[in-house]
Amino acid sequence: MDAPGKRKRDNEHSGNQKKRTITKKQWRVLRKNEYPAKQSATIQPGDSGIWATCNKGKEGKCVTELRELFNVYAEKLYPTAATQQTSAASQELIADDEDIEQAIQREVAEIRKPSTPQLFTHVHINMPCVVFFKTIAPVDPVSLVRQICEDVLEHRELKRTHFVMRLSPMTMIRRASTEGLEKVAREVLYTHFHQGPASPKKFAIRPTIRNHDTLTREEVIKQVASIVGPNHSVDLKYYDLLIIVEIYKNVCGMAVVDGSFERLKRYNVSELLGPTPKDAIGQMAAA
Repeated sequence: MDAPGKRKRDNEHSGNQKKRTITKKQWRVLRKNEYPAKQSATIQPGDSGIWATCNKGKEGKCVTELRELFNVYAEKLYPTAATQQTSAASQELIADDEDIEQAIQREVAEIRKPSTPQLFTHVHINMPCVVFFKTIAPVDPVSLVRQICEDVLEHRELKRTHFVMRLSPMTMIRRASTEGLEKVAREVLYTHFHQGPASPKKFAIRPTIRNHDTLTREEVIKQVASIVGPNHSVDLKYYDLLIIVEIYKNVCGMAVVDGSFERLKRYNVSELLGPTPKDAIGQMAAA
């Protein structure tokens, strides 16, 4: 006799539970594949940027140091652009009274809308001892790297980096091929060697090739020298301008730097810093 009553109570319980389930607000967590995929940064023809070297296994720490260092110089040299970046980032903060549904809607909207271009963007290149940061206007990689090295030389006591070694600015990057090398050379060298009534200059070419077996060092030097032209002469030691060519995997970059390159230890930050006072004491004790 108790069984029917029990079933009735069970039915009533189930009905109430069903009603509560219907009236309860449903929350749904978006699955991973429902979010639009973000494209990772890559090096594209026409890009500019800065290569940096470090010891093997220290690439992550090198990236962190450079990101902080570049942000400092962005505020110093490009305050307007840096301020615009900061304002865009602050708009992405979540309000304290924002509920879960609003937060989800905001996150989806942020993913779908174009992101604010960054002055410096780290590009993962999967190569030991080398990292790369892509730059956009108004950043001039050559003047920025020179300024960093001048400051390091003048204020060694500020030592902002421990893992960064050599910096190599790239004014323009193209594909690492004969055609790509010619194109980047004509674009980069024009203002230094062919624009206006240019006076004869002494120049040198410094190629660096890593993980690449198509273009040889001799081919690079010969092709770049032919584009510089016969009105200028080669001087490997007392040059006015140095043409830096960096070929990594399938990309080829180029920049032209002045005679301060040697004085600034070829833009090697670690050499400019020299040994710290503690290291110097240790070296003296060891001697």
